[in-house]
Amino acid sequence: MSTEPTAARKRAASKSSRRRSREIALQGLYEWLISGADAGTIDAHMREQDGFDKCDRAHFDALLHGCIAEASALDAVLARHVDRRTNQLSPVEHAVLMIGAYELTHCLEVPYRVAINEAVELAKSFGGTDGHKYVNGVLDKAAGDLRPAEVAQRRAQGA
Repeated sequence: MSTEPTAARKRAASKSSRRRSREIALQGLYEWLISGADAGTIDAHMREQDGFDKCDRAHFDALLHGCIAEASALDAVLARHVDRRTNQLSPVEHAVLMIGAYELTHCLEVPYRVAINEAVELAKSFGGTDGHKYVNGVLDKAAGDLRPAEVAQRRAQGA
């Protein structure tokens, strides 16, 4: 008997409700970017996904609906740090960057390094081979714009 299913179950079980909410919001944003469907339809579809019952629903709602409602503003923040127009990014990287920028902007209880790390983990799980490196670089620069005092304090501490 293989131990892989057990290891996979342990990894899945160890995911926090916040991480699950980010993963499901990412899937919803991907669907939105690809199909252009309205937020209500996508929300209903995401609530039917396996594991939705284990996610932080309030955080999911904030991410999915906040990113869709503020897509232009988030893209404007990201545009200063990406090497091409945001609509030319892969939909996965674009959605991950939107989530990261949204958390940096609105979820001030989440330390900026955690917001970046969570976005990097999403990119590793769902994105292309080196997409996580791109996400890390873009969000690190965006954090300087969005949370200058927190970034400056962290850098002053040498961490």
